[in-house]
Amino acid sequence: MNTTGAARVVTEVLSPVVVVVAVLLAVAWHATGNDVGATLGWAGVVALFYSVIPMLILVYGAKRGRWDGHWVRDREHRFTPLVLSLVSAVAGLAVMILGDAPREVIALALAMIAAVVACMVITKWWKVSIHATVAGGAAAMVIFLYGPWLLLLVLLVALVCWSRVVLTDHTVGQVVVGAILGPVVGGAVFLLVA
Repeated sequence: MNTTGAARVVTEVLSPVVVVVAVLLAVAWHATGNDVGATLGWAGVVALFYSVIPMLILVYGAKRGRWDGHWVRDREHRFTPLVLSLVSAVAGLAVMILGDAPREVIALALAMIAAVVACMVITKWWKVSIHATVAGGAAAMVIFLYGPWLLLLVLLVALVCWSRVVLTDHTVGQVVVGAILGPVVGGAVFLLVA
C-alpha cells in the first residue's frame, strides 16, 4: 500500500465518527463504574446523536451534491453540516439530561458541543481540521480520566494529522490548530463540568 492509500485508511479508521464512539465508550465506562449495561446504554445514546446522525447528514448531503464528499473538503460548504450536527448534539444533550445521564457523559456531550461551535466560528474564515480537533480532544479527555500512561494516544493524534496533510485535505497549520483546539476547547469544558 502506498502513502496515499495508507493515509486514506487512517482518515477513515480514525475518523471523527469512529473516534467519538471510542471516546464515549471510554467515558461512559468510567462514569458508570464499569457497568456494562449502563455503559452501552449511554454510549448508544451519545453515538446516535453525536456520531450516527452527523454521519448520515454528511453522507446524505454528499449524495445529493450539496457538498463535495462525506468529509466536506470545501470550507464554504462546511457550515450547514456543522449546524445540523450541532442541532443533533443539542437534542442528544436534552435526552441525556432528561434521562439523568452520569455527569462525565454530560461533560463529554458539552465538550463536543463546544468543539463544534469553535469549529463553526473558525470555519467562517479559515478551514480547521475537524479530524484533528476530535482526535486531540478525545485524547485529552481519555488521558484525564485514565491517567498519563495514555499520553501514547498523542501518537494517534499525530497519525490523524499526518493522514489529513498527505491527502491534501488540510495544511500542516490546519491540523496543528485542530489538534490544539480539541484539547483546549473540548478538554477544558470536560474538565470544568466533569
